[in-house]
Amino acid sequence: MRARLALPLALIAALSVTATACSSSGKDTSGTGTSKTDGKNVPAAASGAADYNPQPYDKIKEGGTYTTIGTFDDQGNPFNVNATLTAARVWSWYNADAITYSPTGEVQYNPDYFSDVQVAVEGGNQKVTLTINPKAVFNDGTPIDWTAIEATWKADNGSDEKYAASSTDGYDQITSVTKGKDAKQAVITFKGVNASWSSLFTTFLHPKAATVDHFNNAYVKKAHPEWGAGPYTVGSWDTHSGNITFVRNPKWWGKKGKLDKRVYVNLESTAAVNAFKNGEIDLASAVDAESLNQVKGLKGTEIRSGGSPFEYSLYFNTKSAVLADKEVRKAVEESIDRAQIAKIQFQGLDYTEPLPGSAVLYSFQKGYRDNLSSVLTYAPDEAKKSLDAAGWKPGSDGVRAKGGKKLEIGYTLLGDDPLDKALAGAFTAMLKPVGIDLVVKKADEADFSNILSERKFDLFLSGNRSMDPFGARYLCDFYCSDRDSNITGSGSTALNAKIRATTGIAGIDEQVAAVNDVEREALQEYAFLPLFSGPSTYAVKKGLANAGATIFLNPLPETVGWQR
Repeated sequence: MRARLALPLALIAALSVTATACSSSGKDTSGTGTSKTDGKNVPAAASGAADYNPQPYDKIKEGGTYTTIGTFDDQGNPFNVNATLTAARVWSWYNADAITYSPTGEVQYNPDYFSDVQVAVEGGNQKVTLTINPKAVFNDGTPIDWTAIEATWKADNGSDEKYAASSTDGYDQITSVTKGKDAKQAVITFKGVNASWSSLFTTFLHPKAATVDHFNNAYVKKAHPEWGAGPYTVGSWDTHSGNITFVRNPKWWGKKGKLDKRVYVNLESTAAVNAFKNGEIDLASAVDAESLNQVKGLKGTEIRSGGSPFEYSLYFNTKSAVLADKEVRKAVEESIDRAQIAKIQFQGLDYTEPLPGSAVLYSFQKGYRDNLSSVLTYAPDEAKKSLDAAGWKPGSDGVRAKGGKKLEIGYTLLGDDPLDKALAGAFTAMLKPVGIDLVVKKADEADFSNILSERKFDLFLSGNRSMDPFGARYLCDFYCSDRDSNITGSGSTALNAKIRATTGIAGIDEQVAAVNDVEREALQEYAFLPLFSGPSTYAVKKGLANAGATIFLNPLPETVGWQR
């Protein structure tokens, strides 16, 4: 599963950098997509380290409260295309966490849900047999059985386009989900082999939640604890403030949760560090210099920093009038000095990373390839030539025009975060010498989902977090022209076919190699520009266990708490 980030949720910032300091010039001839002078001391791969105070269940105290920022999002169903990272995180506290991954990506089956898992290949087709824990039951008393697996598959396989599914990849490779030896066994049959099948059923839907109407609408700013399961359930939800409190679930059959309460307070992301300093929350992101300096040295505080399964990219709306022209899109990408953008983002953090070259894999993962550098270089002089050839001529004010229309491109900026504003200023300064007028348009954080779903943008900076290590299976989500999750709208039927052909490759290594080849072609649509990942850095109250920089691990809720 991939969760989309509303940018301010991920970039909690208080760093002011002037736009004039971000202007850049000089053609790159190194093939790296940035200027040579910014590449010194950059590691070959980003950090893959984890830092979260891992502790076994019996080393966690009974009781206590754990509080962070968050709320029931605009779309709380993580299978829905409009769901965000916040939605996925909140969901996991009152719904099944059936399959998880270690920080490095090894599969972990939760026996409280799946007491046995068997994978076999018969006649070239993969069969997965899930034996469901006989005690497993939804909170409304409905047994968790094969019908939950079937309902999740049917909602996500793309056969009914009325479902606003986040991703159909993998689900559309399943030919059937049937009852096994009894109702507590689900038999999943694939056409061919799917090596990353576990990512399809890390959680699942109550059959009642899997109707079209409920799938699309039931979780909009709402919770349905009756359709949930797990060690915690919703204790209270303040519809006015948006605050949520999860409490132990009396209907849970496994190890009880260690915490008395898990609380989400609905604060703006920019308020998180102050809330942490005031003792209102127990963990806060600290990904820029100023926020990090505010929390460093605080009594009873630990800084936990590790690798990041996040990536932030610039999205181009190819359906907008000005960006429908691929030459204009390419010129924009050639004019952006990604190394300078990363320098602004990481200023004061003593952190460097290679510029990202893929939407689906990170540089610390096996099989990663920098696909972008083979199709794009930082070359503002070439951008000028391309625009000249395309008929965009510089005006007296330096802004190009064609057919009486100026080359103005909108940039949607969410919220009032200083670092976000600095990045917008950097883009503006970089595009100005090329003759492109970047018009910054401010919007509220609450408009995030609507902006994306309705494509109300020209350029938009946003991010994604990988919830599992199988990035290759998400290629279509980014680049298929007929996929809602491809918010750029770019691509073609021919490219779609090449992308979908990779899903039938049985071996992960072979699939990743094929995905790299196709992504290189997809990036030549010049509608998606990877910018940076950054470290996962958190200020954490001392003693909090199993929380922090976890990479691919999503700690089970019952294991989170305060160390003895």
